Amino acid sequence: MSTKPAPLRRFMPYLLRYKGILLFDLFCAALTCICELVLPLMVRTVTNMGAENPAGLTVGFIVRMGALYGVLRLVDAAANYFMANTGHVMGARIETDMRRDAFSHLQKLSDAYFANTKVGQIMGRITNDLFDVTEFAHHCPEEFFIAALKVSISFVILSRANLLLTCIVFALIPVMAVCCAFFNHRMKDVFQKQRRQIGELNARIEDTLLGERVVKAFSGEEVEKQKFEQDNSRFLNIKRETYHWMSAFNTTTRLFDGLIYLVVLVAGSFFMRAGRIQPGDLVAYMMYVTTLLTTVRRIIEFTEQFYRGLTGVERFCEIMDADVDILDEPGAVPLQNVKGDIRFEDVSFEYPDDHHKVLHHIDLHVRAGEKIALVGPSGGGKTTLCNLIPRFYDPTDGRILLDGQDIRSVTLQSLRRAVGIVQQDVYLFSGSVYENIAYGRPDATRDEVIQAARLAGAHEFITALHDGYDTYVGERGVKLSGGQKQRISIARVFLKNPPVLILDEATSALDNESEFAVTQSLARLAKGRTTLTIAHRLTTIQSADRILVLGGTGIEEEGTHAQLLAKGGVYSRLWNSAQALNETSL
Repeated sequence: MSTKPAPLRRFMPYLLRYKGILLFDLFCAALTCICELVLPLMVRTVTNMGAENPAGLTVGFIVRMGALYGVLRLVDAAANYFMANTGHVMGARIETDMRRDAFSHLQKLSDAYFANTKVGQIMGRITNDLFDVTEFAHHCPEEFFIAALKVSISFVILSRANLLLTCIVFALIPVMAVCCAFFNHRMKDVFQKQRRQIGELNARIEDTLLGERVVKAFSGEEVEKQKFEQDNSRFLNIKRETYHWMSAFNTTTRLFDGLIYLVVLVAGSFFMRAGRIQPGDLVAYMMYVTTLLTTVRRIIEFTEQFYRGLTGVERFCEIMDADVDILDEPGAVPLQNVKGDIRFEDVSFEYPDDHHKVLHHIDLHVRAGEKIALVGPSGGGKTTLCNLIPRFYDPTDGRILLDGQDIRSVTLQSLRRAVGIVQQDVYLFSGSVYENIAYGRPDATRDEVIQAARLAGAHEFITALHDGYDTYVGERGVKLSGGQKQRISIARVFLKNPPVLILDEATSALDNESEFAVTQSLARLAKGRTTLTIAHRLTTIQSADRILVLGGTGIEEEGTHAQLLAKGGVYSRLWNSAQALNETSL
């Protein structure tokens, strides 16, 4: 049985942060409610006096009544302004707080979460789903508070006019509520479906736009249109279902409105004929019933907004409930003066989602400053082994030490600051060249950024760009070539200046000229650092201090390039196959 709090309970701490604004908002709501409820009393007084004592309707009396109502309207206007302005800002602040917490929580989630969750769904939950929270946060307490006041005050006033008629009218309201509850439940279900489908639609659009070059290369425009049309049609069908239940809901409320007015008109007329209610009281009664029905109808109509907001809160909770697998252990301390000595002690690893075991009892010592190369077939665990060092995942068994300290006993921030990664698939943020390099160390000076670019062999091509370091690189760096993006990523790591370096097939996707330039940059970057290089091109790792061959059973071979060739094992076969492939291509 789940012990997680209900969405409303999860939402309350955000609301209570602004309890001062909330309380004053409710006070203003009470003022508007009182101003509205006073008018029927004034009309009753004037009507009864006109019917029973016309002489009492003096000019002074009428002016006083008008002045009183004018003052009430001014109070109502001021209170309503605060509710509409500051109250909505409070809701926007709550939405901002929730979005901030959701984004912060996403930063803590492991790669496993993002591997199993569509980015479009995540984006929908922290943007669209929280839009309705602003209205929900503001109107939810306000509307229910106003409704409670109007219903209770109306009941007291109407009971004094005619208790029997009041009981008849109020007896119909629960029946109306029960009938509407059925439609409310249906509406909630369909709003949840609508939210999920918006996420799917976002994911579809994102997938197509990010892969637009592949789409064009394979003439897949029609295929993508068909996929989009399917998702778009599903969304239309859900919207149809939404409006079906909304229409049924609104029709029910209108029917009950008519029924209650009919009861008041017929029964009230009989009571007035029998002398049990005065004409002014019946007029006031009709006005109060109108106010009452407007309040009930507003609450019912607000139910749509309520469920939209509640659905947004529920989907927010789904993000916040995602378990943080990788976090600082209690008592974790920052790494200091990192040398780069790494030990794997009986390390095994399996992915948590499918329990596929990748690493088996790995024992490995990488000395500070040593250059290690990892080779082997795809799926052998090379990238996984390297990903364990910055704790993108934690080992299933065993432990990893950095300078003699278990990496789980040090803070994540200091650990990841000590590790630099250059990957095959370079990711550049939408922004300038300068901003992408400076991401390696945001507090760096411009001179330090330029020096990092020089070391990475990127300064010359950057200065040749239209705006130099201020050139916009486009989404994911699409305005730059593969070699240019790679050298910018290397400059980013140069600026970070980590003692441990991981090169994950950093040159495998480049042409020969770009590979040569990037290889030179990587050689400068690796100098004096503990370096682990994952490579498919064996020619790039001949100078490594040690080469490890990873296979299904773990580290199958270990040694220098010359030693492994002389051994005539797995590495030798890989080398000979690579040489034969090169000769065939020539």
